[in-house]
Amino acid sequence: MTMNTLQPKTAKESLAILSDIVLPGETNPLHSLFGGELLARMDRACSISARRHARNIVVTASVNHVAFMKSIPVGSVISVEAKVSRAFKTSMEIFVDVWIEELKTENKSLASQGIYTFVAVDENGKPVSVPPIIPETDVEKERYDAALRRKQLSLVLSKRMQPHEATELKKLFI
Repeated sequence: MTMNTLQPKTAKESLAILSDIVLPGETNPLHSLFGGELLARMDRACSISARRHARNIVVTASVNHVAFMKSIPVGSVISVEAKVSRAFKTSMEIFVDVWIEELKTENKSLASQGIYTFVAVDENGKPVSVPPIIPETDVEKERYDAALRRKQLSLVLSKRMQPHEATELKKLFI
């Protein structure tokens, strides 16, 4: 299947939300969630989001960015929310937000964010095409536009793209 024959999907169709409680065995000596525990939860949510979008097997290709903005104490209820921000030929960028739920007030505070890249593959591990994304909200549109710049930057840094070919990156400076 080529990308042109795949039906576009909205970003919200890929939304995955995992809620969990932080247990004592998952924390460091400061009684906060281990970073590695959080990364695994983020990866799982991103995987589900990518699967929903691709309707295929997906594998983690890279963790492009993670920010730990707020420690997550033992006993906290967290929600890990992942959504495809952009689809390329066989890869997808997934943006993930981690929220701490304040149980008494029902408020949420942002504790962490990440950007992951997944690739859709067939049963033999060969990359397969994924449908394009249609961003709808302002945040989805902003993340969609920025995803191409992030991809171009990654390609330039890995020497798989020449800097003069990174047209979207150049727009930031010209």
